[in-house]
Amino acid sequence: MSEPGPESDLADAHAGHERALEAVEEFGESKLRQLANAHERLHDLFERYEDRATGTGDFGGFVEFRGGLDGLVSGLPEDLPHRATFEEVEDVFDKRRLNEADFERARELLAPVEESVERLDERRAARERLREARRAAEARIEALDDEIAEYDHLLALSEVDLDAPVNDLRVPIDGYDDAVAADFADYRSRASAREVVAFLDRADWYPLVETPDVPADLRSYIANAAVGSEPIPRLLEYADYSRSKLNHYVEDADALKRAVATRRTALERIDATPFLIGWPPPPADVLRFRLRELRGVIARFAPEETIARLREVRTLTRDPDYERLRRAAEARDRLDPRERRRLRNGAVAADREAAIEERARLREALDRYAPTIASS
Repeated sequence: MSEPGPESDLADAHAGHERALEAVEEFGESKLRQLANAHERLHDLFERYEDRATGTGDFGGFVEFRGGLDGLVSGLPEDLPHRATFEEVEDVFDKRRLNEADFERARELLAPVEESVERLDERRAARERLREARRAAEARIEALDDEIAEYDHLLALSEVDLDAPVNDLRVPIDGYDDAVAADFADYRSRASAREVVAFLDRADWYPLVETPDVPADLRSYIANAAVGSEPIPRLLEYADYSRSKLNHYVEDADALKRAVATRRTALERIDATPFLIGWPPPPADVLRFRLRELRGVIARFAPEETIARLREVRTLTRDPDYERLRRAAEARDRLDPRERRRLRNGAVAADREAAIEERARLREALDRYAPTIASS
């Protein structure tokens, strides 16, 4: 017996769909639909007349019910499945006075009819289960694609020299990152919010430097309100004041509350993150282009010392050893002790092969059941 999962679910759903199709074909879809229609009409007839036709209270209802029942049964095709059952039901009501037990008996007789009619619903449900199983199998294949790509990445990292002197890269990169972070923190603390927003607008010309967006309403407030000449930390401080206290510092306390207090996250996101290189660094060609753009952006707030650190990093990207050191840094950052053990003992390679085999089986199963799935 196969273990539960998309593959076995697909096989089970296919088998269930085949059984449901055969159950319908036993009678024929057209005949079953005629039977379902007749059963529904009879059910409606019971619903309308059961209370009126029983007992002695409504002779007219009794007559209408008997007439409707006779018309329904006499109009059924001779070759309709279970036609004899409908005739038996009619015989149950062939009496002068009806009671609730007669309707109960009629419903008991109709149980086989209901079972047959349900084959259409069962086929519909089986069709949906098959479609859901197909979607689950396709989703699992996509997940396996991602897993296999990750295994490939890990196996590639296993070939890296983990003992390479990565500090040759880390020291200058950290030196630049620390310096530019301090520079921007200082700039943010003393420059007006209006100036910082204008700086971010100019940075938009450099697509590789992804600065945060400032919402339009906050941008408008900073541009037009007198308090926009204050630094961002001061605006955030004001936003925490009560309205009565705030009235001593700004012209319109409500306007500041609306513009700043509700958008404080947008202001707090304005930090040095877009100007950092980070660790591990990207490939040399990617970093070179980004450093070129960073040079144009940070010149607005960073001193020459920081720009010199940036140039030093850019020089490193042309070093033949850069990619080897970068890959070693990536591997050391990416591989925790458990993953290193799994690489050494072959577990990653084995898991990769298992994922490839599972993906192949699922693809084969989808191909095998494709005609059934398409027709459903």
